[in-house]
Amino acid sequence: MNYKKRSRYAYMYLLPFFIVFLIFSLFPILYSLILSFCDMDVLSGKFTYVGMRNYKRLIESGFFFKTIGNTILIWLMSIIPQLTIAFVLSLILSNRWFRGRMILRNIYYFPNLVTPVTIGLLFGAMFSYPGGAINNIISALGLEAVDFQNNQMLARVVIAIAICWKNFGFNIIYFTAGINSIPEEVLEAAEVDGASSWQKITKITIPLMKPILIYVMVTSIIGGLQMFDESKLVFTNVPGDATTTMVKYLYDSAFVRFQFGYAAAVAYGIFVIIAIFSVFSLIVTKDKSDEYGAKKTGRRKG
Repeated sequence: MNYKKRSRYAYMYLLPFFIVFLIFSLFPILYSLILSFCDMDVLSGKFTYVGMRNYKRLIESGFFFKTIGNTILIWLMSIIPQLTIAFVLSLILSNRWFRGRMILRNIYYFPNLVTPVTIGLLFGAMFSYPGGAINNIISALGLEAVDFQNNQMLARVVIAIAICWKNFGFNIIYFTAGINSIPEEVLEAAEVDGASSWQKITKITIPLMKPILIYVMVTSIIGGLQMFDESKLVFTNVPGDATTTMVKYLYDSAFVRFQFGYAAAVAYGIFVIIAIFSVFSLIVTKDKSDEYGAKKTGRRKG
């Protein structure tokens, strides 16, 4: 078979991917971009061009910026304990003397296999008032039941706990892989030099895991800015819309109020915010990689 025939077959094998990409990815992107400059009548499907009015409303209303604050706050309350628990458990499960570590890794990863809808409904039932499982425990201790849904901060905390429970097992996989990639000779040399366990963690393990830590942080930021299921399903009608995230605001605009043009503008607003965070994350990652490469080159020259 000559080169031209091989090339023709290669394009034929690639064609299904490009067809799916054009229909299910590129077309919706372009369609929503056009829609963001229009108002759409739900019944007739007729478009009315309104220019930048949807984007002007997005900026002037102020509620979109409130959803940004809600998203970031819930993400922060989730990511700090999530990464801390994942890192500590990874240190424990990386020790060879610890029996059953493979079983525990699978158990910790299991919540990541559960659908977000199930997690949202589960935590909503657990923290419901007054007869949820958590309030039953509180009442059994002789305390007054807590209405988590009608307390803005507690409602955010519950959603953050749900997200943390879902994702910490996923981060354990990355952290464990990073810890296991550290050469044992380095740790043994530090132990011979009299380094304590804390010093080995802070001076060797964490610095050598920086690329993985940065990767986990970047993916957590991007994923956190897109949180939806937990904020939608754990609680409804939280006072002050304290748990309304950016994506939930998009959903409500499109499928509750049927303002499809405005919802498309919200979608592109979310895209811009995620793009800013992604570019910033890439810059930080590049700087760290260059610094690590420079140090490595300097050691070789020395």
